[in-house]
Amino acid sequence: MAGYFQIGETKIRPGAYFNVQKRDDDNAFGAVDGVVAVLFRASMGPLGKVQVIEREDGYEDLYGTEGTTDTLREALCGGAQKLIACRVGSGGSSASVSLEAETGKVKVTARHPGKAAYSVTVREKLADTSRKECVVYIGTKEYEKINFAAGENEAQALVAAFAKSKNFTAELEENGEGAVTSVSQAPFTSGTDPTVTNGDYSKGLEEVEKYFFNTVCVDTEDKGVHELVSSFLDRIYTAGRFGIGVVAEKCSQDLEERLAVAAGFDKENMVYVLNASVATKAEELDGHQTAALIAGMIASCPSNQSLTHTVIDRYAEIKELLTNSQYEKAIKNGGLALSYNTDDEVWIESANNTMIHTDETHDEGWKKIRRVKTRYELMYRANAQADALVGKVDNDINGRAIIVGKLQKICNAMVQEGKLISATVTESTEYIADTDSCWFNIDVIDKDSAEHIYLFYKFGFSTRE
Repeated sequence: MAGYFQIGETKIRPGAYFNVQKRDDDNAFGAVDGVVAVLFRASMGPLGKVQVIEREDGYEDLYGTEGTTDTLREALCGGAQKLIACRVGSGGSSASVSLEAETGKVKVTARHPGKAAYSVTVREKLADTSRKECVVYIGTKEYEKINFAAGENEAQALVAAFAKSKNFTAELEENGEGAVTSVSQAPFTSGTDPTVTNGDYSKGLEEVEKYFFNTVCVDTEDKGVHELVSSFLDRIYTAGRFGIGVVAEKCSQDLEERLAVAAGFDKENMVYVLNASVATKAEELDGHQTAALIAGMIASCPSNQSLTHTVIDRYAEIKELLTNSQYEKAIKNGGLALSYNTDDEVWIESANNTMIHTDETHDEGWKKIRRVKTRYELMYRANAQADALVGKVDNDINGRAIIVGKLQKICNAMVQEGKLISATVTESTEYIADTDSCWFNIDVIDKDSAEHIYLFYKFGFSTRE
């Protein structure tokens, strides 16, 4: 895995290392878009561990719809193709039910803590008297079905069948033996949801770090958690991982305070949705829900496109419309704001992140989400290519030429994809290759979108052509 190096630094571990500077005025490593990491709370499902969820699979069968699973929903509504989902929390208790057998009982327990309302049915299998089935429901929806052998060893057979379940365990109670009594949707004794602290979000971020993602969002408006996300992104950047955090607070928070929070991040890898209170045709959303949708949009948008003035079809109304001066102030303070177009559709006013001050290594382009995505993509693809060459080529003129050629191929591909205007890879003349170290310059001009269009209207007084 590529990592960051400072000028003059010599690394100990073998690997590819990258550095970012301001520019003076194998295609196998392609773009990966549409991946959103989400930290959220739920009343069921694996706790504290990442589950990779493909868009077509959905999340409800795994996590249900309670808690803040709406964060997952909104990320998908924004266009996410894959979710790096991590249910956060600790403690809690698991739901359970005891099924009567001829002697004793069989206790069925949810593998994961939470207050999800389960019920269970035990019945003979239709058209096969040699088998029985145990069906667990959530509400009226069938959640899991277990088949087991009928007869004198039913209790033991049911326990053995549940050993393969990802959601439940089963054990014999009171020397349970013999046939299991049939029941119809007998309720489980409810469990309790885990508690959630900032420490749980930190642990969740550590789990998320193991996976590639474009953006990350959380299910809370808590500033402390947002700071954790920001620090996390800074930390993984030095290890060659690139992601953008998207956060928001509720509009009940004073606007000036929100503007100050946005400006306080002042980073290319953090997006702060300023006026996040919106309405769909069915419900009102605010805070983390809106941030999750924007995270999905950013992740899924290819880096040759801008989200500025992109219509959000899901939203029918902005509940906090700003004045012209407030929209200008939002941009100046690093807030991403929602506004209406001339057709009264909700769109993104300006696709900017929270960076408001440049420095010796960051130019004005780092303030725009499109250009950050482009630059992160180039670094991800080129770093991956360089990392694949570590230890595979000699550090001589021919070996370094191979490195240049492979990296140039990545650059050329991104030019063809409409993401870069030009990019040239050369061996450094300032830092001379020696022993097992070599240095390369990647000189890049990346594209921007036409976002400020000025029209000159010149009218004549005469009506003659």
